[in-house]
Amino acid sequence: MPKTIGILTAGGDSPGLNAAIRAIGKTAARAHDMQVVGFLDGFRGVMENRTVRLEGDALSGILTKGGTILGTSRDKPHRMEVGGQILDMTEAMIDNCSQLGIDALVCLGGGGTQKNAYRLSKAGMPIVTLPKTIDNDVAMTERTFGFDTALAIATEAIDRLHSTAHSHHRIMVVEVMGHNTGWLALGSGIAGGADVVMFPEIPHDVGKVADSLLARKSGGSRFSIVAVSEGSLSVEEAATRAALRERRAAASTPAEKTKGSEALKAFEASRTDSTARISKELQALTGLESRVTILGHVQRGGTPSAVDRLLATRLGAEAAQAVADDDFGIMIASQGGEAVRVPLDQVAGKRRSVPLDHPWIQTARQLGMSLGD
Repeated sequence: MPKTIGILTAGGDSPGLNAAIRAIGKTAARAHDMQVVGFLDGFRGVMENRTVRLEGDALSGILTKGGTILGTSRDKPHRMEVGGQILDMTEAMIDNCSQLGIDALVCLGGGGTQKNAYRLSKAGMPIVTLPKTIDNDVAMTERTFGFDTALAIATEAIDRLHSTAHSHHRIMVVEVMGHNTGWLALGSGIAGGADVVMFPEIPHDVGKVADSLLARKSGGSRFSIVAVSEGSLSVEEAATRAALRERRAAASTPAEKTKGSEALKAFEASRTDSTARISKELQALTGLESRVTILGHVQRGGTPSAVDRLLATRLGAEAAQAVADDDFGIMIASQGGEAVRVPLDQVAGKRRSVPLDHPWIQTARQLGMSLGD
């Protein structure tokens, strides 16, 4: 009997998802005589048995489309809202796949999806995953699809802000996506010629940033571009977060752990509009007019770049091959230019941050860019 592959896309949408879906579907059908079923709206579609056949016309013309034809959601199998209650639907999802004749489930997503897929894998579901996210922060892969497109969009935005900043002699603060890592802000900041880049791996001191902007002014530069990752932390905020995480980790009872988690959530919630606060502080410290541009979801929309299409297609084809080989509990990673199979337990719950000795950081410092430290 030919195998049947199930595919889902979960978490935030990202350029290249449709290219990966197409690659899995075409490779499965043409190279291995397998059938492919798509689950709608992520893990919730598996729980609710909402599917679509992925063959022929369904895969035609989607290579260049942004978003995902399957839809997505952030539902978690072990904590899913059903009838007003939060329930563990893991076993129900596995049963649904069994009844549909699904031999393997391919999950396309970022860090959260990798953790959820790993939970399903440990519960007995044959799983293969692909790494997608514009943040480029999935562990064990050198590149996630979606990152290249978002990098180009953020860079173009910084390019365009140069003319406005120059004309009005302003500080232009541009917020780039990246809750926990600075790949996007750092990459686009260097490529777009920003004067300051602030990102989570290097806690910043606004006073030092202001000093660097005043030094530019003294040198005759009448404008500055500041690229800020949305997850950027001040030195004080980084210390507070670390202390809260330590407290939660050291909790000895469920009540203490819950209290610790709530305190951490409250801290994160208090950091809303942090880029706007940075802008106001810089204006106050420098006396220069400062304006904020938040790129937001525009970074992950639109047509995927050729690089993302190629990466998603290569990884998708290898995912279908892994199913044909009965090789499960793995993520298909990009390492050294090759599509490599990595055990999911080496990926789930881990994050690929920007190393402090990374060449991009060294380059930024050599160019005289301020990194806020």
